[in-house]
Amino acid sequence: MSQLQQETDAIRAREIPVADPYPPKDPTGLLRMVFLMPFGHAYSLMCNGPMSLHDLINRTPGIPAVAERAIQYDCLVRDGNRLTTPDGEPYRSIESAAPVNEADVVGISVVNSGDLHSVFRLLDLAGIPRRTADRTPGVHPLVIGGNSGLADPEPLADYLDAVAIGEAEQSLPELLRILRSHHTRPDDNTSLHERLARVPGLYVPSMYTCDFLPGGGVSAIRPRRLTVPAAVHAQYLTVADLHPAHFCYPITDGTAAGIHPVLGCQHTCGFCNLGVPDFRQTPLALLTDYIDRLEHHRVRTIIISAPTFTQYKHRRPLLEHIRAYADRAAAEGEKVTTIIGSIRADEISADYLEAVTELGDFGHLFTELNLTQARGIITIAPEWAAPDLVALYGKTQKRERVNKAIDLCRRSEHVNTIMLYFIVGAPGERPADRLAIADYARDVRERLGHPDGTVIVKLHQFMPKPGTPSQRLRMADPDVVLTYGDQIGERLRELVGDTEYEKHYRVLYGETSRMHLEVVCSRGDRRIGHVLEDLYDAGTDLGTLTKGELLDALGKRGLDYDRHLRHMDEPVLPWHTVNRVNPAAEREFATALAAREAQE
Repeated sequence: MSQLQQETDAIRAREIPVADPYPPKDPTGLLRMVFLMPFGHAYSLMCNGPMSLHDLINRTPGIPAVAERAIQYDCLVRDGNRLTTPDGEPYRSIESAAPVNEADVVGISVVNSGDLHSVFRLLDLAGIPRRTADRTPGVHPLVIGGNSGLADPEPLADYLDAVAIGEAEQSLPELLRILRSHHTRPDDNTSLHERLARVPGLYVPSMYTCDFLPGGGVSAIRPRRLTVPAAVHAQYLTVADLHPAHFCYPITDGTAAGIHPVLGCQHTCGFCNLGVPDFRQTPLALLTDYIDRLEHHRVRTIIISAPTFTQYKHRRPLLEHIRAYADRAAAEGEKVTTIIGSIRADEISADYLEAVTELGDFGHLFTELNLTQARGIITIAPEWAAPDLVALYGKTQKRERVNKAIDLCRRSEHVNTIMLYFIVGAPGERPADRLAIADYARDVRERLGHPDGTVIVKLHQFMPKPGTPSQRLRMADPDVVLTYGDQIGERLRELVGDTEYEKHYRVLYGETSRMHLEVVCSRGDRRIGHVLEDLYDAGTDLGTLTKGELLDALGKRGLDYDRHLRHMDEPVLPWHTVNRVNPAAEREFATALAAREAQE
């Protein structure tokens, strides 16, 4: 038995379906879709976009396809940027021994724009031609992309047949129906890609042509056919239209599982895309029934995957339901751990904090995945230390609200660590604003008042996000932002002294290589994909990419790195086809920030 078969057999043996069972489809005459995920097994189960669509396809009789999953198996061999299977055997899915490259469709979810090159790795691993132009429908799989890393889909426009914009519960099934119809009754007058381009929420890059600007950017994007829409609107569905697995992880490995109590955010901060879709809340009964299923399967770690969990109107009864499960497990000598996403300081209440601390063992997802850190942590995102910057960017977490939250934490014996998220390098920011982050951290620990209290400062570079009012704003060079982190850490050490700093504070920042990639991948045009492919083929380690290596690769394609950092004031953005932001709102936002930055 091959290593790959042994691993997939072991995965299937330990997986537990949490959702209601459904009869397996007879694959005869149906399409085969494989979701490719660049993660190991445990983390792949947390990828609820592809996991929920996998469940939807397999349990819905009217969708003419069966769905499978292929992941980054432990037995794969790394060879530079590439992955290969042991002994050269075909890359297969968890569910089937058939090679992935024999599928009709493959779906790839990209979470971060700095990880676009993972698409090349997965396609190479599967033996699928990378570029759309090199694939033949009916011979090679269609390659479909989605998720937030493709908010600007243009860098991979020459590699993806279609990109699902927004939620794909309706657009993907329609794609599969059209593909099956095309296989059985091809239309000589209309290409498959043209038919797909008419589906709401599907962006089909090959059906658009671009006029490129020197150094980067575009002056125009036009449909190639009159029947192709000039704009593609993101699909955001109602709770009733979404599949239950959209809210609850459909499969567990027996150790952990998670829920999504809310989608979107009630606030619309100028730099954040959480507020782009409508805010929606999961029915409480759906979540409590899911928790009961986890208890039945003795799953002891529950992930509440919601960066705005405090906005969930049923949070108290939900936490009480989880606590009751934890109490029953404790009576059996076992522990239930609840991991919660970050919360808004302006939404913390004594009632919420009491409900969280009564869970017993609780923590935060970032620390669980990235730090060796005691649980009992509350994460707050002030974003800026300067009150007027907080207001300019549309945040509501005023300092007095953060202080109120810290006061509540002080009165709790269960919370001894505060993680603070800050943004650095944003337009409107002045040097004193950055250094004030150190003072803010010191003040928070003093206000927390616990002798063993710890404050973790997590610094994020400002990245303008397509689809938000900040999308045109300039960004700082990641190398410069790295020095900002050093300055903030040094300032904090000066304020509290070496001993206190080492014992009670942590300042986390870095990831410069990925940030350099995000500079060009988050707002670049189609030529950026060719740059990534050049680097990938040259064997350049994209995890440790230097700015010099990136500049050289860009230059060979006639592109300018600094052009991607600047304020993008041209009328047409590379992601113009999917852009829905009000230009007047962009101008007003940029003007206010420039005026603030110009102040002494």
